[in-house]
Amino acid sequence: MDMTFFYALGGMLLLLLAGAFFSGSETALTAVSRGRMHQLEKDGSSAAAKVNRLVANRERLIGALLLGNTFINILASSLATSLLETHFGPHAVAISTIIMTIVILIFVEVMPKTLAIARTDRVALALAAPLLWVVAVLAPIVAAVQGLVWGVLFLFGVRAQDNEQESTESAREEIRGSVALHHQEGSVEREHRDMIGGVLDLRELQVADVALHRTNMISVDADLSRQEILSAVTGSHHTRVPLWRGEPENIIGVLHTKDLAQALLENKGNIETIDILALASQPWFVPDTTTLEEQLEAFRQRRTHFALVVDEYGVLMGLVTLEDILSEIIGELPDEHQAPARPDVRKRPDGSYLVDGTVPVRDLNRELEWNLPDDGATTIAGLVIQETGTIPEPGQRFAFFGFKFEVLRRQRNQVTALRITPPGKSGQV
Repeated sequence: MDMTFFYALGGMLLLLLAGAFFSGSETALTAVSRGRMHQLEKDGSSAAAKVNRLVANRERLIGALLLGNTFINILASSLATSLLETHFGPHAVAISTIIMTIVILIFVEVMPKTLAIARTDRVALALAAPLLWVVAVLAPIVAAVQGLVWGVLFLFGVRAQDNEQESTESAREEIRGSVALHHQEGSVEREHRDMIGGVLDLRELQVADVALHRTNMISVDADLSRQEILSAVTGSHHTRVPLWRGEPENIIGVLHTKDLAQALLENKGNIETIDILALASQPWFVPDTTTLEEQLEAFRQRRTHFALVVDEYGVLMGLVTLEDILSEIIGELPDEHQAPARPDVRKRPDGSYLVDGTVPVRDLNRELEWNLPDDGATTIAGLVIQETGTIPEPGQRFAFFGFKFEVLRRQRNQVTALRITPPGKSGQV
């Protein structure tokens, strides 16, 4: 064998190493966490900054890697065929195909990709610098290929703008899916999963979804005597109490108990000398279609925690507080005057639950890890009415979404109590 054979063999080995470089780089740069790399860049890592520059344009990166990997594998296979042709003649193609398939599969594809998966961050950081140079060199060819590809896809109705429009929503779903997956694997606790999910839901939920309905509001008639107003306010255990005149829906002010207490101190406890209406602040009305994200920002700007909710006709629907929005993120905030256990959801020995009709569906899903739909009705009673198309009578039983429902009590047109049996439980419904 002359030196030409060894030179060719050495060149083929270098090509295979280059192919392994492209193959491992593709896996590492595709699987690397952009969030982690972003944090490393903020911490001063220049390698992480290079990784972020590469993954910022994944289409160009993948195009360059595929171009380099394809070219090198084909060139290495052609060179192997040429080397074997002098010894095996017409059988060289078949033998070269078998040998190169095994070599490329094991040493150029599987091994570097396995290493990249096992050490994704390390491989990505180590290969970022040479990859930047490779991508820059191949950029003109990759751009031409991308233009041809998008031109062909355009003929089938696929446009590049479609991917840009979906990027924001896909990012939110990626976060939600990642958290759910890690929770399933045990690395993220349920409380943390619910908090992150609550933050993501603020843009989708409206004030009407979390507001306290007007039938459950505690408000005080402004025409009562001062002593009666004082007794009602102190007995409500709320910081702010709406005042109405004429009818409960006609709110004329919101009385803060701190202001009332301060006035009592200044007047040495003499309630008869206090102008209660002068202490009340002007009511703030917000539309029930306001998103929780918008309402949270509005609370911050106005530096208040309390708003009254009205529908499109200006009719009072209820009230919303900052605590209502925070509870969507961190869960129900217990009041110091409430008992530790939740009285409106009670578990029975047979696995069923006695639930008040006013309990929000989202609260049940969060606390009991159920999957009842909450995009239509807000409360569990509203969900039953929505699905049945009627206001059921006590004793009626239904089954939908895998759950069983029995109406226990009804007051006028409101379902006030139900028994719910989740899937797989023995409750007799």
